[in-house]
Amino acid sequence: MKLLILIGNSAVGKMSVGQELAKITPFRLFHNHMMIEPVLEIFGSFRGDVIQTLRKVIFEEFAKSDNYGMIFTFMWAFDMPSDWEYLESVKAIFGLPEEDVYYVELIAPQEVRLQRNATENRLKHKASKRDIEASNARLVRDDENYRCESLPGEIPFPNYLRIENSDLTPEEVAARIKSHFGFPE
Repeated sequence: MKLLILIGNSAVGKMSVGQELAKITPFRLFHNHMMIEPVLEIFGSFRGDVIQTLRKVIFEEFAKSDNYGMIFTFMWAFDMPSDWEYLESVKAIFGLPEEDVYYVELIAPQEVRLQRNATENRLKHKASKRDIEASNARLVRDDENYRCESLPGEIPFPNYLRIENSDLTPEEVAARIKSHFGFPE
């Protein structure tokens, strides 16, 4: 089994790239909002504890399956030790050797991400983003409060790829990832 952690700032294109990568590889996509949206709908507010519990169940059951691998999208705040610890706990659930864990970081400037914040695909899969004004305000606020772009050399893992995707389609980014790591069809 393999685990691909697709990281990047809000609205950088993680879900869209993950969707395209799942089409051209045997990976299955588990994007962040697959747990966030139902919890928001059921509880009427963000419940991080419930989201983490549900994710953990998905990870544990997937790790027992005979699937090729999972793409997990995550907005990693590099300046928060708890995010580093969380990803280590996710990797521990899978129990994979480091050579079977892949990290792909997508980066794009805020103005590009603000445009992407209102795309049809994003709004279709993320009901919590449909209030564009509030969603844009959260994006800007998150940029002010968290560092969700790695510093040069900060990610120490061997299977790491960083892609500036401002001028690339999700299909182009997915093809680049597949080629770089040699993933099968």
